[in-house]
Amino acid sequence: MHIILHQPEIPANTGNIGRTCVATGTSLHLIEPLGFRLDEKSIKRAGMDYWEHLDVTRYMNYQEFKQMHPQAKIWMATTKAKRVYTEVSYSPDDYIMFGKESGGIPEEILVENEETCIRIPMLEQIRSLNLSNSVAIVLYEALRQNHFRDMQTEGELHRLQWTNHHLPHQTSAERR
Repeated sequence: MHIILHQPEIPANTGNIGRTCVATGTSLHLIEPLGFRLDEKSIKRAGMDYWEHLDVTRYMNYQEFKQMHPQAKIWMATTKAKRVYTEVSYSPDDYIMFGKESGGIPEEILVENEETCIRIPMLEQIRSLNLSNSVAIVLYEALRQNHFRDMQTEGELHRLQWTNHHLPHQTSAERR
């Protein structure tokens, strides 16, 4: 999977999104201008020690991104969409784009991509959700639809052992 941030403004959001991308094996694509410098302490603090493991690419503008990825299937996450993010089928190589915190994806881009615009349902009194939360919500739905491929789906206790062995579960291989 791929996450695109179009002109992100808040370094802590981008750092949190970077950490989510590392945790899920997702590539991060940043379209400039950015509202911060990538070496800023706040982005590294939000991304913690994971930032160095992030697969991240920067682009001067949306046109450069499109030139470098002409066949990319891009889902546009926007509060202006008519379709909910759970109503579409994601492929493992899809891109999910999010706009800047203060204004979202430019409408000039949205009108050219109406079929791939998706939204997260919310009450109308709220303008939008936090960017890093929105990325996590939509990304994890896309990963779920692809059976969390190559991800660890079971955890273990550190000091004790689980006592209930009767919980139904599928192994990673069974989900594929």
